[in-house]
Amino acid sequence: TLKRIAYGIEDTLPDAFQGITVVLSGPSFAHEVVRKIPTTVVSACHFESAAEAVQKVFSTPSFRVYTNPDIIGVELGGAVKNVVVIASGICDGLNLGENTKAALITRGLAEIKRLGLKMGAMEDTFSGLSGIGDLITTAFSRHSRNRYVGEELGKGRSLDEILSTMVMVAEGVRTTESVTQLAEKYNVAMPITNEVYNILFNEKEPKQGVYDLMMRKLKRENW
Repeated sequence: TLKRIAYGIEDTLPDAFQGITVVLSGPSFAHEVVRKIPTTVVSACHFESAAEAVQKVFSTPSFRVYTNPDIIGVELGGAVKNVVVIASGICDGLNLGENTKAALITRGLAEIKRLGLKMGAMEDTFSGLSGIGDLITTAFSRHSRNRYVGEELGKGRSLDEILSTMVMVAEGVRTTESVTQLAEKYNVAMPITNEVYNILFNEKEPKQGVYDLMMRKLKRENW
């Protein structure tokens, strides 16, 4: 449907509940949260009072919650980052270096931000917990399902083979389809997303995808 989760939920609720859906997002692997390892996330809602209510309920000495009125940016950061994380895993599978991964994360965040701004998000959100914070955590973690999918693709396995052996869902696979459609809808350039899509669904060789990204027309960093 290309609808954000909060929008989809509110679409089924009476008018009295419109705009009060709260999204909780950020770098928070469950296995660390349950071990009470210090974790920070963001509670996002158009209505500050609703975001603050969730903040108070969930905050503990090991789980700190910030608030943010930009529910669009928080949702997009949490979802679209999984596409970049698949690309990060591909880098690992191809045994590329830290230079490559740093470039990928930086340029991937730029893509997320471009799409987010076109969809009404606030730019600062992508520099926060649900943006760069969540992206860094999942792009480097061995616990990330999406990074694992990318790594196995980089090693030469097919998508069907990888998914058939997984118990849990790598949501970034289907998210890549949705983000590609959103990029077309809003006329946003997302070259990394395009390459991930072609590797996932058009059987493009990962090495060729990296080469094509590196050989794109030269331009300014910020455009």
